[in-house]
Amino acid sequence: MAVGPGTLPTFFPVAGVKLGIGSAGIKKSGKKDLVVIELAEGSRVAGIFTRNQFCAAPVHITRAHLASSAPRYLLINTGNANAGTGEQGMKDAQACCQALADHAGVAAEAILPFSTGVIGEPLPVDKIVAGLPQTLKNVSEAHWAEAASGIMTTDTRPKGATRQVQLDGHTVSISGISKGAGMIRPNMATMLGFIATDAKIAPELLSSLASELGEKSFNRITIDGDTSTNDACMLIASGQYDGPEITTDSPCLPELRAALQEVFLELAHAIVRDGEGATKFVTIEVSRARSIQEALDVAYTVAHSPLVKTALFASDPNWGRILAAVGRAGVDGLDLNALEIWLGDVCLVRNGGRALDYSESRGQAVMDGEEITIHIDLRRGDVMERVWTCDFSHDYVTINAEYRT
Repeated sequence: MAVGPGTLPTFFPVAGVKLGIGSAGIKKSGKKDLVVIELAEGSRVAGIFTRNQFCAAPVHITRAHLASSAPRYLLINTGNANAGTGEQGMKDAQACCQALADHAGVAAEAILPFSTGVIGEPLPVDKIVAGLPQTLKNVSEAHWAEAASGIMTTDTRPKGATRQVQLDGHTVSISGISKGAGMIRPNMATMLGFIATDAKIAPELLSSLASELGEKSFNRITIDGDTSTNDACMLIASGQYDGPEITTDSPCLPELRAALQEVFLELAHAIVRDGEGATKFVTIEVSRARSIQEALDVAYTVAHSPLVKTALFASDPNWGRILAAVGRAGVDGLDLNALEIWLGDVCLVRNGGRALDYSESRGQAVMDGEEITIHIDLRRGDVMERVWTCDFSHDYVTINAEYRT
């Protein structure tokens, strides 16, 4: 169950980025569970990671390797998170890096490991090492769609986005994949995202773009309010296109930023659309707040309310639940008579109570749709923020109750 068609695009190949997919036998289903991304020499990588204090072993190692070496390979396994595994988990992740490094003829520090799956189980190093030769044999610039399937866990469908943009007469390609469906809460979420471009981007700018674009996309989605242990979003610049290096002073930077932003948002939205048991894709807008934090506090209080989320699943225009969530968001000095709450194009709340022109039938018409916007106008500042979420259905409980069976 998911919202919208969810078909993968025809990916533009990214020069200098090849992807290989294999089966290591980690997943009980026998599905693909191993992905290798090979990067051309000279590629640059930047990323953002989970802020969970129990972050997984591969998160620690990827951070360290990014700081000490030029990345050449990304190694991704699904079915096992290698989180909550202590010192042995670190050794296991390093052993996998060393095995891939030996095959590829590079230093172990040039490998960036990523894991996603069940927390607390030992990483099956032997299976991953045994699966590497076959995975490396099929690396190709054309394997974005296969890799999108290879990084799935409870996802019901693969997720991808792609763009091409002209920068000063040079064609730049951007392609990306993501995974995630539950345990999704920004900073980051139980998600992985890999976005690559063949543009040559200055290192400081690449890091800035990864943070900026991730903050406004992957860090603005939530399924259930749970921040995972393994999350990472990586932005790769292979530098293989024919144009000059792009810096903060480059006139073409706005065009590149806009194209990258589209890919980041599309991949983030795809995670919400495929939220575990989701039947609704919900945009929560908070406008005229005094600060970003104030706007986000209101948006997330509404997004995380089980009563709001279950009303969304039932297509029930129970606007009192939204009103109550806004009221407990902790906004100091909130003027209840000034704010307005809208459901799509229908005003629910005005002048401290139900809008005089509101009717149940108009609210019902909005709630019957698959895609819904809840707009909260605080009327006290000039800041606007958006958060994306979904509903809670019976399937969410079932999926997470039976996750390890």
